[in-house]
Amino acid sequence: MWTICLLCVFALIFALIRKLYLNAYKEHKNVCIVVLGDLGRSPRMQYHILSFAKEGFTVDCIGYSGSLPLKEIRENPCIRIYYLPPPPELDDKLSRLPCYVVKTVWQTVTLLWVLFRKRIPGYILLQNPPAIPTFPICWFYSIIMDAQFIIDWHNYAYTIMALSLRNDHLLVKVAKIIETYFGSKAQSNFCVSKAFKEDLEEKWGIKAEVLYDRPANIFQSISLMEKHTFLSKLSEKYNIFKGSKENSTVFTEYRLNKVYLSSERPGFIVSSTSWTEDEDFSILLNALQEYENAIVQETCNLPNLICVITGKGPLKEFYMAIIKLKNWKHVTIITPWLESEDYPKILASADLGICLHTSSSGLDLPMKVVDMFGCGLPVCAYNFKCLPELVIHYENGMIFSNEKELTTHLISWFENFPNNESQHKLDEKFRRELRNFQENRWDGNWTSVVLSHFK
Repeated sequence: MWTICLLCVFALIFALIRKLYLNAYKEHKNVCIVVLGDLGRSPRMQYHILSFAKEGFTVDCIGYSGSLPLKEIRENPCIRIYYLPPPPELDDKLSRLPCYVVKTVWQTVTLLWVLFRKRIPGYILLQNPPAIPTFPICWFYSIIMDAQFIIDWHNYAYTIMALSLRNDHLLVKVAKIIETYFGSKAQSNFCVSKAFKEDLEEKWGIKAEVLYDRPANIFQSISLMEKHTFLSKLSEKYNIFKGSKENSTVFTEYRLNKVYLSSERPGFIVSSTSWTEDEDFSILLNALQEYENAIVQETCNLPNLICVITGKGPLKEFYMAIIKLKNWKHVTIITPWLESEDYPKILASADLGICLHTSSSGLDLPMKVVDMFGCGLPVCAYNFKCLPELVIHYENGMIFSNEKELTTHLISWFENFPNNESQHKLDEKFRRELRNFQENRWDGNWTSVVLSHFK
């Protein structure tokens, strides 16, 4: 009996000391944001970081290096970036399961090391996916440090894992159990679509608030002069953009102190991709082959087409090898490297955006479409379960379900280009809708949905 009482006393003393210590060193207006991926390629989490900093929070962000984060993040004195050391490359030395175990152990140790050597936060916000080891590690850390444990659900981690494995694979089953168990322990949850919110509550009993992706202020429509200036700069690196006349590009001409669109310009489409399994890039390649065939066979009056593809990812080399084998004379694909401030400009300069995102769960919405909409660019997007929350067919864009439908849209959009009256009317209709979309930006949306959870 006395032993139990003594243990209780010691437990109370320990709890009191821990509480006093945390109160002395914890910064209640400090948020720790965890991204177990390339921080510079996580735009939504970067927007979170900037929004917290604007509200007077100090922000510690943890992630991997690679692409540079936004300049505003790098130069903000209220924001500290902690880069995790990358796990060892063992893919060619170990089979999948041992390699995955070693990687997870490495990430667990390095994440814990960084977490316990930084400032003590009042809140810890993590991106999902991935869920392993971030869910259990960040939950454990939040318990020790008496911090709020908060999850921003971009997708289900186990469904992404199932793309390269199988739904019944042991690793996928374990990942789902961990994601379910620790996901339910979060004090607050945000997710990217209404369909996702409903699925989280129905399957796992997790209540989340919908925080739709909205374009940052950098994603804007641009003037014809800005378009000409940008394309002229781009033509210094890529000859395909050079015009035949002085002070011209392949799309624009500068004469008499004014910029004009060339009447003989090619069509210009742009697609942003992460080159992963949840984007079947062969759909676009096959549609472009049909477009090329239509020109060669003279079945339609179509312009030449320039297709710009941006992004990095594991399947890029595979698809680039296929592209190099194409002997197209009227369709040109380039994959330029762009500065972060140039990406919005190339979106705003194009005639049509193409999105191939399908979502492993069918519940997340493509942020690349949000960016395109922010720049006033009409989009042709692959259809899946919750896409109508963002793209409404023939209202603010077009949707397709296979390469045949994409081919039809491309040919319809560019037939008799740029003198197709019906296409002009549709383009104007889309852009009117997009102007309404552009009025609700990330900052206002974030303030109305997220901020109250951090006060």
